[in-house]
Amino acid sequence: MSAHSHKIEEGLAFLPKFDAAGLVTCVATDAVTGDVLMVAHMNEEALRKTVATGEAWYFSRSRNALWRKGETSGQTQRVIEMRTDCDQDAVWIRVEQIGAACHTGRRSCFYRKVEAEGGGAKLVFADAERLFDPSEIYKK
Repeated sequence: MSAHSHKIEEGLAFLPKFDAAGLVTCVATDAVTGDVLMVAHMNEEALRKTVATGEAWYFSRSRNALWRKGETSGQTQRVIEMRTDCDQDAVWIRVEQIGAACHTGRRSCFYRKVEAEGGGAKLVFADAERLFDPSEIYKK
C-alpha cells in the first residue's frame, strides 16, 4: 500500500476523490429505517454546503446546477450522519427525510423492482404510492 493510499484509506483527513466531471456519488438513506431514498451527485460546493449546513445539497448533471434538496418541492433532507467509503470516491448520508425523496412524488427513487421474465427482465411497482403530485409542485 502506498503512503497516499494509506492516508486515504486509514487516515482521518476528509479528502474526497471527485471524478473527471468533478463529482462524487452520494447515496442517501433514511436514518431511521435504513431505506435507500436516492442516489445523486455532489460537486465540491455541494459537499461543502452539506457539511456546513446539515442540509443535503446536490449537483444536477442534467441542469448543470447546484441545488438544495427541497428548495422547490419542500421535500427536504436533514443530514444526521455522513460517511465516506474506503477510497473516498463516494459518500453516504443518513437523513431525516421530510416528505418524499423522489421528484416523482414517491418516498424513494427506488420504487420499482427488477424481476426476471423470459430470459430478460421487467419492472414491477413496489412501494410506489405518491406522497405528492409532481405536476402541482413543479408546475410542468
